[in-house]
Amino acid sequence: MTARVLVVDDILANVRLLEAKLAAEYFDVVTAMNGADALEAVQRTKPDIVLLDVMMPGIDGIEVCRRIKSNPATQHIPVIMVTALDQPEDRVRGLEAGADDFLTKPVNDVALFCRVKGLVRLKMLTDELRNRLAADPMGLPSPDLSGVAAAGGRILLLDNNSAIAERIRTSLSKQHEVTLVDDPQKAVEAFGAAQGGFDIIIVNLDIEGADGLRICSQLKSVETTRQTPILIIVDPEDHQRLLRALDMGVNDYLIRPVDKQELAARVATQIRRHRYTEQLRLTVRASMEMAVTDALTGLYNRRYLETQLTQLIEQSANRGKLLSLLTLDVDFFKSVNDTYGHDAGDRVLQEVAGRIRGSVRGQDLACRTGGEEFVVVLPGADLSTAERVGERIRKTIAAKPFLLGPGSHLTITASIGVASLASPQDTVEDLLKRSDQALYRAKREGRNRVVPAAA
Repeated sequence: MTARVLVVDDILANVRLLEAKLAAEYFDVVTAMNGADALEAVQRTKPDIVLLDVMMPGIDGIEVCRRIKSNPATQHIPVIMVTALDQPEDRVRGLEAGADDFLTKPVNDVALFCRVKGLVRLKMLTDELRNRLAADPMGLPSPDLSGVAAAGGRILLLDNNSAIAERIRTSLSKQHEVTLVDDPQKAVEAFGAAQGGFDIIIVNLDIEGADGLRICSQLKSVETTRQTPILIIVDPEDHQRLLRALDMGVNDYLIRPVDKQELAARVATQIRRHRYTEQLRLTVRASMEMAVTDALTGLYNRRYLETQLTQLIEQSANRGKLLSLLTLDVDFFKSVNDTYGHDAGDRVLQEVAGRIRGSVRGQDLACRTGGEEFVVVLPGADLSTAERVGERIRKTIAAKPFLLGPGSHLTITASIGVASLASPQDTVEDLLKRSDQALYRAKREGRNRVVPAAA
């Protein structure tokens, strides 16, 4: 795994030791010897992760972490606090400053590479999502990690040792909702039954009567649980299974006996990161939808129509398949706006879009191309089939009056032109031009009718 690691410590021997270990695993290592230099290095080198000593003169590690996490430009960079004091209060201070994880000196190699690789892997995912948003023409902002709360999480605990499981459940239930499952076969079922899923899954790797590694593998292979962080509980000597679990994508681990403070800290970190990543995913999805859909009606927009229609025409030409489209225009729409106002006009367009959507197949492409004009692409349909679909849409629009306001109804009609691919040489412009010409004929001949393009 290639990533840039910033190592910060005021003792040169500690810096050189961590630098050597990380360089041996092919990490690009940057170093700093004090807090001020660390903050400058974060801005200059843009590290993928920071290993930060807590006890330093001047600006200590807690304050450096706080400044990194309070800056929107750097708050997504994971910070691991490295401390010689394994005290709960140190962890609490670090968490309050925004630290993502902790390591205790002398640093154990397994713990070091587990924490670093896990957090770097997660940062790479968030970087990809952030880059998509940065390139988004809609300009939607990235979520703010500092505003993501870790409290009130939903936890799935998989363990059939009742005594240990109950202690964990009791400890976490003060801040979170914990669902305890003692049968591995029911874990995915419990996930599906939970409204909105879980924020984290905790697995006892030594669960009785089952293979803990296989459970983790199954959870990572199922669509519903693939993105949910997994925290495992292992014995101190179980290094081999721990490494295998980390290789398959397990996010974090706890060594027995489980410290309640560390349990709470690691659960909070994973929940916070998971929620931030999910917010990023949702924002990216929303930006993609906004880029291809019409904001008023929810149908696809002209840009998406032209892109998809180009591909559909190429596929139809190459495979000899049929393709038709309808161009629809709401009759006398200007008078609706002039008489009842633009709000009423918008409601008419939304209702027209809904009636179109309810009259076509899932594979058909319904678009609003501007104003009161709509286009419906019908893959696999010949001209006569497309005419029947157009007639169904026309009747659906005309059959029921549109509600414009309390006690105000208006009958709306539409004119529709129909065209089909005529030859393998047809282009998007050719097809749209013929359907437009058929639409103009429909309007000239009295509106509220479906007219096919001339042969």
